[in-house]
Amino acid sequence: MATERLVESQNEHVDLEVKATSFMGFNQYGMASVGNKAFEFYDDQNPKNFAQIPWTEVKTVRVSLLFGGRWIPRIAFETKRNGTYMFAVKRPREVIRAIHKYLPREQFATARSFSQIVKTGVKADIKKLKQRKNK
Repeated sequence: MATERLVESQNEHVDLEVKATSFMGFNQYGMASVGNKAFEFYDDQNPKNFAQIPWTEVKTVRVSLLFGGRWIPRIAFETKRNGTYMFAVKRPREVIRAIHKYLPREQFATARSFSQIVKTGVKADIKKLKQRKNK
């Protein structure tokens, strides 16, 4: 699937290219590629919508795991300067293996599960209630 791109790829060669969805604002559908210099996403509909995340800018790769790791719905890239970029890719295991060639294992982390997020929120609410009660 060739799309006209307005921007030059940072990669000298691409290891893997798969269909992907970007969750930057509204959902954008396109192609993600893993190459020797960066992770890149290009929107199918609008060539102006793209993301290029150089490996040198990646702080952490957060992988969402569900059902004991049998399903990987999303991959998020936490960058050093520009925040977090979240993607859903067609073949996530292959994408993660391709990324492992360029980033050390220490930069990978599992994302918190829904129950962990709810638990943290409930604990924070209880703490606030106790603080109000003590005043």
